[in-house]
Amino acid sequence: MSLGDEERTKGLRAVAHPVRLRILSLLTGAAMSAAEIARELEITQANASYHVRVLAAVGLLVEAGEERIRGGVAKRYRHPWQNDSSQQGARRAGGDRMFIEAVTSELLRRFAFRDTTASQTNCDAEVWVDPQAWGQVRSMVSEAAVLLHASARPPRTEGTVHVNMTTALFTMTDRIKTTAEPSP
Repeated sequence: MSLGDEERTKGLRAVAHPVRLRILSLLTGAAMSAAEIARELEITQANASYHVRVLAAVGLLVEAGEERIRGGVAKRYRHPWQNDSSQQGARRAGGDRMFIEAVTSELLRRFAFRDTTASQTNCDAEVWVDPQAWGQVRSMVSEAAVLLHASARPPRTEGTVHVNMTTALFTMTDRIKTTAEPSP
């Protein structure tokens, strides 16, 4: 395993945990300290600090200032979602399954909180389409993801709604890939 592969594997392990996915989502719209993250996610501060350290170590969180609290200093972190290449690279390193399992677990948790009175869009498709249509779909979904991330605000900001978007777009082959095979 090369040093690059090792770094991508660390990045994958960092995002392949439901709590860390929640932290990344939370810190897309606001810079927060571990204590604020713990309160928002209803976990212990020690747990939040641990997950923040793991994400920061692989570059998925960056420091966004400090604040003085009760004679101490608390670092604030944010998720630089525009530079999400480390997360994408980690998935391409062959650990897609771990990431998808974490996303699936997190999606099930989020689904329990859905507003059943509001409209929702769900899609599941395993279909054959022409490359032009596929490219257009990927482009539209990418554009929607960028808009959603760019519009993210701190939790419970007046005038906002709590939403979820989970997508997985990929081309398929006619055979199952094993973990030993490199990803394209």
